[in-house]
Amino acid sequence: MLNWQVSVKTKEITKTLSGNEAVPKKGTMNVVCKVPRGKLRSVKAALELSVGDGEMIFMNGYQTWTNCPEYSKNDKIRGLFGVPKFLIEKFGFDRYGDYHFVDYPNRSGVLHGMSWCYFRKGNRYRLIASLDEKPGYTLFKYDCEKGVLMIERDCKGVGCYGEFHAFDLYFAEGSESEVFDGWFEAMGVSSSAKPLCGYSSWYNRYEDISERSIEEDLTGCKTLFSRGDLFQIDDGWEPAVGDWLIPDENKFPNGLKPLADKIHEAGFIAGLWLAPFVCREGSALMKEHPDWLLKVDGKPWSCGSNWGGFYSLDIDNPAVMDYLRKVFDRVLNEWGFDLVKLDFLYGAAPFGNENESRAGRMIRAMDFLREVCGDKLILGCGVPVMPAFGRVDYCRVSCDVGLDWDDKPYMRLFHRERVSTKQAIENTLFRRQLNGRAYLSDPDVFFLRENNLRLSNNQKMLLAYVNALLGGVLLTSDNPSDYSDRQKEIYRSLLHLKTAENVRVDWDNHCIRYVLDGQRRKLILPDQWFK
Repeated sequence: MLNWQVSVKTKEITKTLSGNEAVPKKGTMNVVCKVPRGKLRSVKAALELSVGDGEMIFMNGYQTWTNCPEYSKNDKIRGLFGVPKFLIEKFGFDRYGDYHFVDYPNRSGVLHGMSWCYFRKGNRYRLIASLDEKPGYTLFKYDCEKGVLMIERDCKGVGCYGEFHAFDLYFAEGSESEVFDGWFEAMGVSSSAKPLCGYSSWYNRYEDISERSIEEDLTGCKTLFSRGDLFQIDDGWEPAVGDWLIPDENKFPNGLKPLADKIHEAGFIAGLWLAPFVCREGSALMKEHPDWLLKVDGKPWSCGSNWGGFYSLDIDNPAVMDYLRKVFDRVLNEWGFDLVKLDFLYGAAPFGNENESRAGRMIRAMDFLREVCGDKLILGCGVPVMPAFGRVDYCRVSCDVGLDWDDKPYMRLFHRERVSTKQAIENTLFRRQLNGRAYLSDPDVFFLRENNLRLSNNQKMLLAYVNALLGGVLLTSDNPSDYSDRQKEIYRSLLHLKTAENVRVDWDNHCIRYVLDGQRRKLILPDQWFK
């Protein structure tokens, strides 16, 4: 039984409504109650649920970069425990994830996640998932010792009156495909996007791009890529994050439209990176429009330390939304780009208010992006996971890969959203069910080059093969002009690998099994992802 309770603060008293519902083995559960006029204090439920020996637990992380592997019942999620407060404040580690609104007890056997979770024994899954996050993110907290799954709505302080959906949940037991197909069918969410291959400028040149370097890489891509592939100009083209209307004139003296035209002449899809809901310290936007920033306790809300510090824009300010409409009109219609990679989207909704929940605000922001982009393509990144379902064509499912395997040892002590090739593969593996259902998954780039890289050949090949088998987007930041004949052969084999069928993870044998050219094959995975 699911025992639930809704607490509402009215003018006079705090009123609590409660009840219990029988949990179906498969199907939906809608807990709807009539609440008095007031503000929600808490919405929570408890479900007794035991986990057997060898049963694994998955708790989805807050946003696309948040590391979320499968856990055993003795694991814990450390969060920022042990990180000195002055470092958290200096680098804003607590601003990238759910740390400022979710408690991390740092205790073995206490695990939490957002929007969905599952319990897996071999190839059998027990899925518990939200059907609608607009009333508030659905937080799952499992205490292995007590054998209790707590389910809460993240909606404290939201105004209420009348009919309220305390929980809209989906339960299923069965194979991986059965439970996830059933969940997405119940939500009415599907993906019709076409698989995407191509290039991104970020993971080689990073912000050090210019008209000359982009043209150089475009020339290289023409030697290997096919018509319809993506050529994406990533971060570094703008004068400062937030200042999107005119490219950096020192780097791009002729603007971006001529480059978009050249990309089209090569037969490629033209893509451009933006971070629409944030601006960096020192940007013209921040200097000229300080009233456009989201204020919390009278101060601009910092989203982290990238670019020397950056801040949320207030999407309730009509001037902000008018500015963004102008930006997207220029990028998509005047300059002619076909796809926008929209990054750091979590900045739109660090908080809710009495009119809407944190999740409701994020969903509103995503609906706005879909509206202003029309039928142009969106690749989402740095976004709370479920609000992107069905609203973007492609979406990152992992953190950024790095030029090495797992960053420096001291960096591994910090937040769950850090740069890590290892953790990027991990999230691609454990969020694989989203690919082709919620959108086509972007597992981030792979590498074949030898220079400007500290990955071993085995690490490079593992990253490339996992991306090709489990993702819907296959991008590199290499310049194909530098490829040897052998590297070009490997690249073509990766494109062929994307046509594999019946791709599935074989947990007992630590491998990904698939069928290619009518033959059964497998990719052996490192033991580190199996417990």
